[in-house]
Amino acid sequence: MLTLENVHAYYGDSHVLRGISLTVDKGEVVCLLGRNGAGKTTTVLTTMGYLKPRPGRIVYDGRPIDALAPHAISRLGIGFVPQERGIFPSLTVAENLTVFARGGANGGWTLPRVYELFPVLRARAGNLGFQLSGGEQQMLSIARALMLNPSLLVLDEPSEGLAPIIIQQIIESLRLLKAEGLSILLVEQNLRAALALGDRHHVLNKGEICYTGSSAELAANDDVLKRYLAV
Repeated sequence: MLTLENVHAYYGDSHVLRGISLTVDKGEVVCLLGRNGAGKTTTVLTTMGYLKPRPGRIVYDGRPIDALAPHAISRLGIGFVPQERGIFPSLTVAENLTVFARGGANGGWTLPRVYELFPVLRARAGNLGFQLSGGEQQMLSIARALMLNPSLLVLDEPSEGLAPIIIQQIIESLRLLKAEGLSILLVEQNLRAALALGDRHHVLNKGEICYTGSSAELAANDDVLKRYLAV
């Protein structure tokens, strides 16, 4: 469904990504792991068109997307949940969810359905975005991406800064999405969350993929855990 081939990316003259290659297959959860500054967020920003590969190739559903703008990539069926969440603070929960909602190939994501996935959002439907807790804002950000009816969901650090009980709720919600066959590319610092969700894991270090393995393989690899993930 998604393929990155030898992707390099820069911030100005700073060479951040150095030949990233990975795939996300239909119905698969692929996790990007690594310390701060390893290149995880840069990988998803490049995938979403905020940075252009220099060089490299990105293909989604058989179509090259590396020259497209972020809004055009989103319209092809990729839902993005950014690290900063990006909700509209002056709109209500319901308005945040419906302002850019659209049907898609998968169909089915409506207000009642996202409220079923995140019941707290139903209770907060009339609240403004800035009135929500951090966990509620994260749920809203995920729910808003689902209202685009994507075939692929890209999430950047969805558990960052959240209480353990909220992280578990986020994990359970993503597990339900995985069970429904939604493809997911997940950037995550929380190793427990990644191992609970991921089919494959790519560990990044200094802009390169230094390890790839399943959850069982990664959990058993003490050298990788200690050297690159500080576990």
